[in-house]
This record gives sequence, C-alpha cells and structure tokens, in this order.
Amino acid sequence: MSGKESVQCFGRKKTAVAVAFCKRGAGLVKINGVPIDLVQPDILRFKASEPLLLLGLHRFSSVDIRVRVKGGGHTAQIYAIRQAIAKAIVAFYQKYVDEQSKKEIKDILVRYDRTLLVADPRRCEPKKFGGRGARARFQKSYR
Repeated sequence: MSGKESVQCFGRKKTAVAVAFCKRGAGLVKINGVPIDLVQPDILRFKASEPLLLLGLHRFSSVDIRVRVKGGGHTAQIYAIRQAIAKAIVAFYQKYVDEQSKKEIKDILVRYDRTLLVADPRRCEPKKFGGRGARARFQKSYR
C-alpha cells in the first residue's frame, strides 16, 4: 500500500489552474518540472513557497509535491500554485497521517491567509454596450 500513497488537489485564481500531485518521498517540491526555489518571477517566489515556510520544512520532508499550472498571468499562477500546495498537504495528512496534525496544519494556514485553502470567487466582468467597459458609460451630451 505504501507505494500508492498519493493525493491530487487543485488551486485556482482567476483563469489559472494548478494541479498538485502529492506523494510519499524526500521533500521535493517542483512546479512544471522546475524546483520551487527557481520559480519565475523572483518577486513572487516567496509567495509560492509560503505554505512551506508557514508549516516548516519538517512537514514536507516526507512528501514529494509536483505541480502543473496552466492559464492566467504570472501572479494568478503563483496564487494558484500556493493554494494547490496547501490543499494537497492538508489532504495528504488527512488521508495518510492523522486527523490531529491535519487540523493543526489547517488552522495555521487559515489563520495566516484564508485564500490558501479557499478559492477566490472573483472573476472579470464582461463588457456591455453603451460604454468602454463593464460599468463605465460613454459621456452624455445634450447638444
């Protein structure tokens, strides 16, 4: 059974979707085949590794996480990645470790930032006629 201990979770932000595959291993975290320490852009690298820094590397030392991400822009992809990693580690601990440690992990993540586990439902509103955007109208002239 130990050879098949794995969970799959996804994270979303706007149109970006990240799928995290978490299994027993040696503490590798890769995003599209690249280690998490080399993720581009550099400024958002810290954001992507937030779940690891919050929970401590000792919780990730026995698991490998591989993330595939598609769609959206740079920032949306990073936010989708961090959500996928956080959800995957919670699901893995619930399924293969114990409920108590899963609850501790979940509490730490939610206390820091709720979007690590709960998706942000906001989407771009479509443009309508009579203006240049979703809400903005063309200027009205009386003569």
